[in-house]
Amino acid sequence: MNFFANSHGESGGTGFRVLGAISFSHFLNDTMQSLILAIYPLLKDRFHLNFAQIGLITLSYQLTASLLQPLVGLYTDHHPKPYSLAFGMGCTLIGLLALGIAPSYGWVLFAAALVGMGSSIFHPESSRVARMASGGRHGLAQSFFQVGGNMGTAMGPLAAAWIVIPHGQRSVAWFSLAAFLAIVVLWNVGGWYKRHQRLSAHSSTRWGLHPQLPARRVVFSIAVLLILVFSKYFYLASFSSYFIFYLMHKFHLSVRSAQVHLFLFLFAVAAGTFLGGPIGDRIGRKRVIWMSILGTAPFALALPYANLAWTGILAFIAGFILASAFSAIIVFAQELIPGKVGTISGFFFGFAFGMGGIGAAVLGKLADHHGIVFVYRLCSYLPLLGGLTAFLPDLRRGVPRTDSGPGALQKIK
Repeated sequence: MNFFANSHGESGGTGFRVLGAISFSHFLNDTMQSLILAIYPLLKDRFHLNFAQIGLITLSYQLTASLLQPLVGLYTDHHPKPYSLAFGMGCTLIGLLALGIAPSYGWVLFAAALVGMGSSIFHPESSRVARMASGGRHGLAQSFFQVGGNMGTAMGPLAAAWIVIPHGQRSVAWFSLAAFLAIVVLWNVGGWYKRHQRLSAHSSTRWGLHPQLPARRVVFSIAVLLILVFSKYFYLASFSSYFIFYLMHKFHLSVRSAQVHLFLFLFAVAAGTFLGGPIGDRIGRKRVIWMSILGTAPFALALPYANLAWTGILAFIAGFILASAFSAIIVFAQELIPGKVGTISGFFFGFAFGMGGIGAAVLGKLADHHGIVFVYRLCSYLPLLGGLTAFLPDLRRGVPRTDSGPGALQKIK
């Protein structure tokens, strides 16, 4: 039985079954990733870590992913590997087992790196599948794929609060069952992908810069997008790695209560993610990027000076608004350099992971020297970089249908 046999992505419609499968797999993948972040208080106590060492754990798995993702995307643009998704999830499974039995800080870093390796394969290839199944609705497909990941990221703190904290480090290995389930789903996605390698191969040969923009403008626009990704993921790193400690320090919350607050912030990120892509399809991705990053600034600037109730409200609003940017940024970059879906996706996902990892390490060092509250005051200025969106070109008109759109499919039938 082939669950994806009647999916419509290949015939010009949107393949929601395929999108649902990779979104669900993304949910499982990022639940397992965020679990590492959520058990930092446990690891800090067991191995007597400082904030800088905690930041290095984040850096370990995110740097692995950031270095490998562009290479994976570039390679699979030329040599499609339909079942690489399942292989990558296998790396994550091994990483979780290693984390569950890690006897030392060095083993924790090694396990985190394995999880990062799994993500380095999963993200660029899943982004390619999303575009193949989009039926031309690229923003919707990218958001559909990414909202699963953000929901998974939000679930990590709850999983830690309900399972890992009460039962200890070894219970992390239980989540390898989720990795196994994801492998089964992705193996079926790989079968769908394999039957459409002709489409993937066709996409990989139709590449170049945006036909209506000079090369310098394209390169400059990519640089602006990278600065915006930097601002978004450095700011998010302050929450994913240190929001629990911030709440415990400033408001004297318990670990479990702080994890619930982190879940609410990450849930807001997940909810906001789904809006960016489809809204960008309608009103233009530049407007979405502008409203998303710069629009976060007032709430980010107020947050470090708020009481507990307003901290929760402002964090929720900031996460919701900021999250809509990344789907729009990915698709915007894909339109600037058509036909290089894997390379662009891998490069931007890798850069985002790298910025998140470097941000965690740098902010951890700052927290050790200047205090956790100083970190949040400093990071509150990052969304102001959203003003650079003004320098991006407007691609709402005259963007050719490429890659997995219906027009491309008609040419190869």
